[in-house]
Amino acid sequence: MIAFPNISPDIVKFSLFGYPMQVRWYGLFYVLSFIIAYFLYKHNLKFRKIRLNREQYESAIFYVMVGVIVGGRLGYVLFYNLLYYLQNPLKILVTMEGGMSFHGGAIGVIVAGLLYARKNKLNFYALADAAIPIVAIGLGLGRLGNFINAELWGKPTSVPWAMIFPGSDGVPRHPTQLYELFLEGIVLATIGYILLRKLKRNGLVFYSFIGLYGVFRFLIEFVREPDELQFYEMFGFIFGFMSIGAFLSLLMILVAAWGIWKINKQPIETIT
Repeated sequence: MIAFPNISPDIVKFSLFGYPMQVRWYGLFYVLSFIIAYFLYKHNLKFRKIRLNREQYESAIFYVMVGVIVGGRLGYVLFYNLLYYLQNPLKILVTMEGGMSFHGGAIGVIVAGLLYARKNKLNFYALADAAIPIVAIGLGLGRLGNFINAELWGKPTSVPWAMIFPGSDGVPRHPTQLYELFLEGIVLATIGYILLRKLKRNGLVFYSFIGLYGVFRFLIEFVREPDELQFYEMFGFIFGFMSIGAFLSLLMILVAAWGIWKINKQPIETIT
């Protein structure tokens, strides 16, 4: 067993006009992800021969930020805890209590990207391909934040790298946040950059990421402790064995397979 590192989730705490405030590692990693995106995305766009002026570029980053935040929150509300939020609708706005969904964030970014591409008459798949490695970096940072927060841990296990997380029942568990940091962050970022350089058909990097993320997340869901949700209390697991996260990841795999098949049927699009 490995000892959980003694890292406070709060970087600093202070009081502002009598109200307790704090800066947390998780929030810092969110901000850092957007900063990294701002500086790296323009470089990645060169692989798809896309040049944006400053206004277009900053608008693209803004669209992505809105898509991630709004989509991530609404995705959690709709996919994971709809019954609770129907009973407590004002809680939807209380984001400091947690509750963000990658699947919702992905949909939010896709919708934002489609709107941006249409407005600027650009190829959505080309824009998406260039963003994929950066998305993976952001995912990795987010999982690191989950680890520091000691949340979203795994199921009980006896593996040598098991950890006892603060606030848990004192049982050694899978550090699933680190599994996701490695697979969804480091591995997908590396693969994303390789594919961005090698593949010329617009959209293949995008669908490859969706498919690989779906596979990684689907497998990890079976060693990850499910959230305590009313959905499971009322309906149980989907098909008797799948969590909501596993089911959504399976859908991602199917969408990716369809997308790759569809793109490979088309003539190679010349990138100019």
